[in-house]
Amino acid sequence: MADPALSGTAEPARRVLLAAPRGYCAGVDRAVLAVEAALEQYGAPIYVRHEIVHNKHVVKTLERKGAIFVEETAEVPEGSIVIFSAHGVAPEVHREAERGKLATIDATCPLVTKVHKEAVRFAKENYQILLIGHEGHEEVIGTSGEAPDHITLVDGPADAAKVEVPNPDRVVWLSQTTLSVDETMETVDALKGRFPNLLSPPSDDICYATQNRQLAIKQVAADSELVLVVGSKNSSNSVRMVEVALGAGAERAHLVDNASEIDEAWLTGVTTVGLSSGASVPEVLVEGVLEWLAERGYADVELVQPTEEHIQFSLPKELRRDLRAEAAAKVAG
Repeated sequence: MADPALSGTAEPARRVLLAAPRGYCAGVDRAVLAVEAALEQYGAPIYVRHEIVHNKHVVKTLERKGAIFVEETAEVPEGSIVIFSAHGVAPEVHREAERGKLATIDATCPLVTKVHKEAVRFAKENYQILLIGHEGHEEVIGTSGEAPDHITLVDGPADAAKVEVPNPDRVVWLSQTTLSVDETMETVDALKGRFPNLLSPPSDDICYATQNRQLAIKQVAADSELVLVVGSKNSSNSVRMVEVALGAGAERAHLVDNASEIDEAWLTGVTTVGLSSGASVPEVLVEGVLEWLAERGYADVELVQPTEEHIQFSLPKELRRDLRAEAAAKVAG
């Protein structure tokens, strides 16, 4: 093979387009810090109902520090402290915790809490709520539990054709916060075609972090042959980012938990790699991917940042109380 330098043709420079914002959003940061603060303040074990956020690395790290993850509230021993995850829970879960004499810390993302409050308000006003989201997702289960008789799940545009409501003049849509903005609006348009008087929520339910990460990945994907999104497969917002990247022009896009899951064959013929991470992903995992790519000639990193984030949420108010004493009093009483 001829030497490119001797033939006068140089190999195209390899580069990484690094999307920003990426990684932890304010709600995830708050939830993870809540578990860490509880462990430091009250000592292990601290029980967490479901994964605090959908990321394997985060869950394993917290387990090593003394967190115990359970699927159901009934698995938590009487008199213990349990944390509810960032995805939110239905009111029945709070009642289960009370019956189990547990002290609780609610780490629900405030933006998810906003959707819960909207569901309660519209149900009281006798609206049928068309909840756009994915069946079985923890956030959808929690929101639906606020007003089960008034909520109908709509899982994508195709589902809109099958929806039946008691009164087509009193319908409103809400959505899971981690969806693709484009797909959600496609579903809304399909619903409006069937229900012209469909009411929209007072503010956009899809969270700012989801929108910002999708906006950045769109810009990155337009100039990348390959896009890598760091995130776990059960992370809805991470999965959506891969779909958005493909829709925005990337030839290929893959979801990986960390650098060890990257197939080197994916780099064949690739000069530009786009890189981002889901809202529940710590930056250390992105740094690992950057190191892996640099070792293979992709050392030039360009930041693509269409918007900035400055939002922070305060820690759950329950952390200001002596929850061990409260739990003991519940058992004694």
